[in-house]
Amino acid sequence: MFDIQKIMKFLPHRYPFLLVDRVLEIDEQHAVGIKNVTINEPFFQGHFPSEPVMPGVLVLEAMGQVAAMMMSARPGSENLITFLTGVEKAKFRKPVKPGDQLVTTAEMVRLRGKMGKVRTVGRIDGAVAAEAEFSFVAAETLAAPAGKEEAEKA
Repeated sequence: MFDIQKIMKFLPHRYPFLLVDRVLEIDEQHAVGIKNVTINEPFFQGHFPSEPVMPGVLVLEAMGQVAAMMMSARPGSENLITFLTGVEKAKFRKPVKPGDQLVTTAEMVRLRGKMGKVRTVGRIDGAVAAEAEFSFVAAETLAAPAGKEEAEKA
């Protein structure tokens, strides 16, 4: 299990775009991560004030970050960052609202070198909220993600 401090060692994202709060399971083929959705999220101020709903693109971003965690946890990926190259078969089945816990499962579909595809499903209380397939490339970084050194010292 990864808490937020360990997640920040692997993902370069920071507030307001770090959208994974905890990783429950992770290996080279599979990951399960959580995004706790609160009314304090900055996007709820305008999306929508009378009916707060997490924007679909941010639901996909949260799901993609769980997939990126799976890639970042692979041996030899210490100096790599995962970049999104495509989204396929995206479907939104249920709105994500304040108070929800979005639980994302990511499964490796294929990996060839530094390119691959991951299937993701985001659930709320066991019901599918969204699903998508992400294509990605893992590329060299020139610098460590912000805060990586501090997180490693902790």
